[in-house]
Amino acid sequence: MPRPATGSVMAQDRSLAALGLDVVPALQPLAYPGRPVRGPSLLTGDELLPLDVRPLPLGRWHVAGQPLDEALGERGVALVGRRLPVIAVGSNASPAQVAYKLMRRGISAAVPMVPVRVRGIAVGCSAHIGQAGYVAAAPYLDPVAETSLVVSWLDQDQFRAVDATEFPNYRRALIPGDDFALALPSGEKLDGAHLYVSSYGVLVDPDTGLPRPGGGDQAALLASLLWGSPALRRLLGPGPADWVQKAAGDRTLRELGTRAFADAGWALPQPGFP
Repeated sequence: MPRPATGSVMAQDRSLAALGLDVVPALQPLAYPGRPVRGPSLLTGDELLPLDVRPLPLGRWHVAGQPLDEALGERGVALVGRRLPVIAVGSNASPAQVAYKLMRRGISAAVPMVPVRVRGIAVGCSAHIGQAGYVAAAPYLDPVAETSLVVSWLDQDQFRAVDATEFPNYRRALIPGDDFALALPSGEKLDGAHLYVSSYGVLVDPDTGLPRPGGGDQAALLASLLWGSPALRRLLGPGPADWVQKAAGDRTLRELGTRAFADAGWALPQPGFP
């Protein structure tokens, strides 16, 4: 069993509900992308424990008064060195969404989650409508961008489970650390990390010709898309709540809405990822 929590910080209620992090975007689409972790943390399913950053490899950072690898080992799960780093640009940065994806498949939801500085990647909107009815975030290449993105360290079972929630709408790219300067809060650099890239490209703002920013207010995004497209209003309108209700219940509507993005010239391919 894990060691008992020590110290005033660790004695606090660290449940996702108490921290205000328990909203699952897959179940509440207009809440997408959910609330991300704000600092280095260990997700344990329904709790989020803070990680004490040290100038050491991640497995030797401390959680609840013990090294992270020791805490993982006591839970009977893979240590950091046997896990794969996966960058989140959307709801996979939300501990509630990650726990939901894993626990509903009967898989351990013990996951280290750490905000990491990433150079050359910005966050846009995928040019498709997802199964839950929302328009999810997607990365795009921007050589001048420097973004804080949450990286989760997943074991093999967790990795396969997350893959299953992303394919075929996303493909997985391996981002080399030398090219994208993946820097942990400790100053350590990652050799590389996995990243899900939209198979449909990212949405372009027709007024600017630039990618629409992603990861913001989902209702505002859907309202803007409805306003700009008579085809989407006919299919999914009149408002954002109507959109997610209709889209979540009908695969054909999702496919037609996705096609409407392309027909409007709003889908910008992203072929440059490794």
